[in-house]
Amino acid sequence: MRKKTGKAMDGDLARDGGSSSRIHGSIARTLGVAIVSGQYAPGDILNNEIDASEQLKVSRSAYREAIRILAAKGLVESRPKTGTRVSPRHRWSLLDPEVLAWLFESEPTEDFLKGLFELRMIVEPAAAALAAERRDDALLERMRKALIQMEHETLATEAGQAADRDFHDAVLEATGNAPLFTLSSGIGAAVRWTTIFKQRKRELPRDPMPDHWKVFDAIAAGRPDQARLAMERLVGLALEDTRASLAHQD
Repeated sequence: MRKKTGKAMDGDLARDGGSSSRIHGSIARTLGVAIVSGQYAPGDILNNEIDASEQLKVSRSAYREAIRILAAKGLVESRPKTGTRVSPRHRWSLLDPEVLAWLFESEPTEDFLKGLFELRMIVEPAAAALAAERRDDALLERMRKALIQMEHETLATEAGQAADRDFHDAVLEATGNAPLFTLSSGIGAAVRWTTIFKQRKRELPRDPMPDHWKVFDAIAAGRPDQARLAMERLVGLALEDTRASLAHQD
């Protein structure tokens, strides 16, 4: 068991800056990146509130709120007398959009990337099939507009990436399955960060639009089996692109 001082994070927090209304978010991000990157290991005990706030040059209330944010995401747990301890990895909310952002900021492992795509392969093809069975005109139009926006902006831009997320989000919503739709923020974050990750060192190796349009066309035509297969191909090719990006980095 190690007790961490937090000194290595001072520079990161200073660069974050921000008003008093945002400072606890900056602290949470700094600590969160340190945890998911392994700077803090599961079982490590963070400095107490007084020492940590002094070292980070923030108020105790701001530090306390940051710890609450991390606890809500499963990264830490605070107990009387024992202090704030980094939680085991299996308790982390890995699909939380902020946790995903921190993981990608700290360079995700190949196993983690593979796990994200396995999740997408389980969820999204089945969702596409349900969307084809229960298609809704308003959501079909939303998908279509998202794809047009993707084509216009390209996935190299934030606007294009947002349109991509909106397309996948609309597919989940079109299932009409409320519990399934609760996964949309996590799936959307996974789509966003893997897209950014695989083009950090080079341009995307292929045009992803034809495969997106095949998913849309199958859903719009009310063909569940074709929609499932088209989404399986889309996710599978995205995984291949990500693996190619990893190999290119090496």
